[in-house]
Amino acid sequence: MSSKGAGEGQFTPRSDCEIVIYWVQHLTKFRYKPAVRESVMELRMQPRSEGTQRCLSFELTVKPSAVAMHYQDYMGNVVHHFDIAGSHSELSLRAHSVVEVLPLANAHDRGAAGWQELDAVVAAGDYWEMLEPSTYPRPTQSLQQAARQLKIERRATPLATLEYISQAIHHSFSYVPNSTKVDSPIDDALESRKGVCQDFAHIMIALVRELRIPCRYVSGYLFHGKNDRSTTSEGASHAWVEAMLPAMGWIGFDPTNDLACGERHIRVAVGRDYADVPPTRGLYKGGGESELSVAVTVALSDPATSEEPAPATTLRRLTRSPEQRLKEAQEQQQQ
Repeated sequence: MSSKGAGEGQFTPRSDCEIVIYWVQHLTKFRYKPAVRESVMELRMQPRSEGTQRCLSFELTVKPSAVAMHYQDYMGNVVHHFDIAGSHSELSLRAHSVVEVLPLANAHDRGAAGWQELDAVVAAGDYWEMLEPSTYPRPTQSLQQAARQLKIERRATPLATLEYISQAIHHSFSYVPNSTKVDSPIDDALESRKGVCQDFAHIMIALVRELRIPCRYVSGYLFHGKNDRSTTSEGASHAWVEAMLPAMGWIGFDPTNDLACGERHIRVAVGRDYADVPPTRGLYKGGGESELSVAVTVALSDPATSEEPAPATTLRRLTRSPEQRLKEAQEQQQQ
């Protein structure tokens, strides 16, 4: 199945329009003991199509076989859902995507909005839900203590403030796989000073919202090139944050890797926090114990095929005019 997500058009590509195409495979397997009688599942695994990113194709394979339907939620995320009514002891999901990404223009090149402009946007009330506490980013005592220690305050501009917070979190917390659970509150990472990308994102969101900057959670994938600087390891999905700045739109920050989000970041879903955008969420009847395994592969792809990726050390870049891109988009929609 192939479908496209809703676009917001908030990102500006660089003028050279160099395009990178990624091949993404997300494998998920659930094992149940004893077998379950029925399972209902929803997924958020299809990359978004908006701004400088376009999902060229998406295919979902479910075993045992099931007919997956899809819709867009209120944030524009594509949600697939299905029901398996028969008895089964294993459920496997394979999501295969081909994604085109254009390099982003540097945020500094678009001018830095001041606090007065930001406060006016906030006062208008358009982004109120990205300012309020949500399931995980909450103003706890541990968060307030961390804010004092990290000297979190409004600096010269909102952009400079966001860059400082992202860097401060990266240097103050250690990335340790499996150090927290998927439903761990931010206090666990704040008190131990270690966590995973989800924790880094939630902590930054909570700190940023306290300064009255709209901020949201982004789930997706990060491409690990041969010489790219990354703290996180390959084989898993990734998470980062986006903050809304006047005249700039939603600007991405990756506190786990101390990176400004660019063409290596493949956006899948956005929400207030992880609770809004888990890759999988479901219920099952019967059974007892369940085991989950996940494997993610992100590779550079030859644009002529969506079946196999090019070697990871090879980066194929294309330069195409807006007219060529429009023609290709129209052809893609007709397929």
